[in-house]
Amino acid sequence: MAPRLKLRDITFFERPVQFARPFRFGAITINATTQLFVRVEIEVEGRGSAVGASAELLVPKWFDKRPEFSPAQTVDGLRRSLEIARGLYLARTGFLTAFDLHAACIGAQIATCAKKNIPALAAAYGLAEIDKAILDALLRGVETGFFDGMAGNVAGIDARLSPDLKDAEIAAFLSSRKPLPRVAIRHTVGLDDTVEGKGGVADAHENAGASYFKLKLSGDPAADAARLARIGKELDTLGRSYKVTLDANEQYADLAALQALMDRLDHDSDLRPIASRLLYVEQPMPRDITRQSPLGSLAARGFIIDEADDSYDAFPAARALGYHGISSKSCKGLYKSIVSATRAAKWSGGGEKFFVTGEDLTCQAGLAVQQDLALGAFLGVTHAERNGHHYVDGFGDTPAAEAAAFAAAHPDLYADAGQGIRLSIHDGDLLTGSLHAAGFATSVHPDWSALRPLEQPTSLQEQLA
Repeated sequence: MAPRLKLRDITFFERPVQFARPFRFGAITINATTQLFVRVEIEVEGRGSAVGASAELLVPKWFDKRPEFSPAQTVDGLRRSLEIARGLYLARTGFLTAFDLHAACIGAQIATCAKKNIPALAAAYGLAEIDKAILDALLRGVETGFFDGMAGNVAGIDARLSPDLKDAEIAAFLSSRKPLPRVAIRHTVGLDDTVEGKGGVADAHENAGASYFKLKLSGDPAADAARLARIGKELDTLGRSYKVTLDANEQYADLAALQALMDRLDHDSDLRPIASRLLYVEQPMPRDITRQSPLGSLAARGFIIDEADDSYDAFPAARALGYHGISSKSCKGLYKSIVSATRAAKWSGGGEKFFVTGEDLTCQAGLAVQQDLALGAFLGVTHAERNGHHYVDGFGDTPAAEAAAFAAAHPDLYADAGQGIRLSIHDGDLLTGSLHAAGFATSVHPDWSALRPLEQPTSLQEQLA
């Protein structure tokens, strides 16, 4: 039986993050944003107290892309989501399993956020970050690591939020996991990134020896095709085999525009380097249009949802439309990732291939990248987009002593090659050995005294008034 816990406190902190280069995806370019840190205190029944932590960027214009809201307003929506979730979680005063807490609060979280004009994907962020910190505390309290703890279902995950599954199917999936010892990085090529020459996609200093590449799309079939042809020409100079994925971040207006790009991939010889190595296409159309648009013959290409993954029902609904995959991001919810992977494994038993991918919302060095990497390695995701190390200079504005503590505790993940402590990539891979430590994939926590309290949100309605 899963251990039960009682929440004592949830505290939010933040730290500014300055990007080393602009990151353009979808309709926004990010040069800086804020990193959230969550600290929770719990009492584990019969074992005493424990402290857990999580971290994630507050990314503007991703969780909520509605044009009437500014980037700052969408970040404010994430802050509001966190505060609402905190209140709901702390209102549960008895001993519960970690998943009991999540399941008891998710309905009220989505409903309360909706009343405040916060969409479901942003509402899920508040739960996701608290859940990660609670799991970290729980694992520390029972003195076990993430991989062993999750294989034994330490969180008590069941099928109450996914009635198409059985409790036993989730438990069997968890117990069958053999975490990967290494995960290949998938190097992101943003829309403003250099293509040719020094600093380009084939520059080993930039791509860190990656054999997987994630190429952002703009939503303009002609412009995207021309840029993909340039990228393919450069990647063909690598001298090693490679694979690519495409990510439109909801920029393709409809199926007709998407079909136009796919036709070019099918018939343009200049696009053969990309088309012949394409694994899947990620979230091509806006989430609302996605839900109304069966892919039809396009489904053979292998499409996945990302931003449209805003509920436990999203993957089955996408499957009915022709999608075969879904992204795992700990900022959308680690429990939902586990349910999605259980579904993919079950559905693949019928002959068709369904899969979960590892996508990165600029997870930063330290807690964020370690916890997301561990989740993917546990689920068996062999390659994952890892763009935090690329767009931010190492640990960024993290105090030197804190960065050094993470490097000392996780020497297989970080190294200082003379330019400060950075993510250490081994022949294009990240190693997961040190993530087996007690807790959620981390032996150390941030320097809480070096963080400032999370800025208080105001409602989006007040900002628009």
